[in-house]
Amino acid sequence: MIVMRGFLLLILASWAPGILASLPPEASVDAKADYIIIEKSKRRLTLLSRGQVLKSYPISLGRNPVGTKIREGDDRTPEGVYRIDYRLDNSRYHRALHISYPSERDRERARRLGVSPGGDIMIHGIGQARERIEGLHLLFDWTNGCIAVTDQEIEEIWRLTPVGTVVNIIP
Repeated sequence: MIVMRGFLLLILASWAPGILASLPPEASVDAKADYIIIEKSKRRLTLLSRGQVLKSYPISLGRNPVGTKIREGDDRTPEGVYRIDYRLDNSRYHRALHISYPSERDRERARRLGVSPGGDIMIHGIGQARERIEGLHLLFDWTNGCIAVTDQEIEEIWRLTPVGTVVNIIP
């Protein structure tokens, strides 16, 4: 029996380098996000570092989630490529990461339509809304166009996401 175990260990040891080399590299525990993808149809936010997934989170969106944001007050979450341009340590929704919406393209579209594009789009926690929606926030889209996660999740996202991080919001 001992000889059999030794033989199996020898075979596994000879295969291990090939097996390990074929596995995708894992992002470092200390890695910071350099890219965020928000998939509106999947209600998912994913943090990436150098192309490797750090973590994914379920999200809630604006109350009118289909289509891109056109104007202030339409309750839509924008679609496009933006950046985290500043952080709010103590927002109404716990912590928040501000997204650089509207882009020049968004402003031009709004100008053509004669409307205000709106602004203040953020990734945020539940914060003061907790009393009304805690435990329910994933059952419906409730923001005015922002991306909402739990307070615990925004703490983690906050820690992993520096200002300047690219945010790609897709349908």
